[in-house]
Amino acid sequence: MTLEILTPEKKLYSGNVYGVLLPGITGLFEVLDKHAPLVSALGKGNMKILKEKNSFEHYSIQGGFVEVLNNKVTVLVEGAVAI
Repeated sequence: MTLEILTPEKKLYSGNVYGVLLPGITGLFEVLDKHAPLVSALGKGNMKILKEKNSFEHYSIQGGFVEVLNNKVTVLVEGAVAI
């Protein structure tokens, strides 16, 4: 699946991933390959990108939104920092 992380200033990440763990406003949730369409608000917290089953990156985000559609995940955040 394809993942894009966008802030108002720039594109932070773009590429194919195995999955992504996101901080929803009511708790953590994970999006994997061929996930059903979804739009959700995100809270402040840590986002984990699973590049492969055993390889990942972490970002601290300030809240925003996520859209999942046609095996593409678009994360729109107010601010994010790689940790």
